[in-house]
Amino acid sequence: MTRVLVVDDSPQILATLRLNLRARDYDVRVAPDGGQALTRAADWHPDLVVLDLGLPDLDGVEVIRGLRGWSRVPIIVLSGRAGSRDKVDALDAGADDYVTKPFGVDELLARIRAITRRVPSDEGSPTVRLGEWLVDLSRKTVTTAPPGDGPPADRAAARRAHLTPTEWGVLERLVRNPGKLISQRQLLSEVWGPAHLKETHYLRVYLASLRRKLEPDPSRPRHLITEPGMGYRFEP
Repeated sequence: MTRVLVVDDSPQILATLRLNLRARDYDVRVAPDGGQALTRAADWHPDLVVLDLGLPDLDGVEVIRGLRGWSRVPIIVLSGRAGSRDKVDALDAGADDYVTKPFGVDELLARIRAITRRVPSDEGSPTVRLGEWLVDLSRKTVTTAPPGDGPPADRAAARRAHLTPTEWGVLERLVRNPGKLISQRQLLSEVWGPAHLKETHYLRVYLASLRRKLEPDPSRPRHLITEPGMGYRFEP
């Protein structure tokens, strides 16, 4: 059973999320502030944390940093703060996704399902499906997928997408983290290096190129999604 720690200073939100998550067979614990959140996370080791940024004792970003000091547990941030700077700060501190209040419970549950399906970076299947394509993380190839979910029976006959090294670098970081929102700063730092953190136009150019090669309708992408002002996510 997936263990979810919900952290919020609103008793109503805690009660609503506890009820809805338990109804879907999640094991749920709650915390009303940052100090109790860190203590319960250390004692209970949840599989996922849903965290409000506006806590009475600690700023939510500090809670994220505290968790990231010892844990890679996925974190979904909830906040009524509308500014993109708060979202970027949370993502840069180590949050995996961001949902703005007021939010729909169905949307939050979908984000939780997406993150709990996430493929670990160095474990699990080396192949990720993207529409008609199979992204082979060990071979560093992108080939057409056969019917069903198995690998191609004849790789020589499969159609291949030819990606540049930089395109592969961007794609690999996205598909290794299905459902996770990857910040612009993280992508720029990991693919181009820390000296290029302001070159956000690089991302627009390379995501557009990847969509032309891999999306059925590049103007309406289904898998390589832009979150304006924040970053990008891969949706299987």
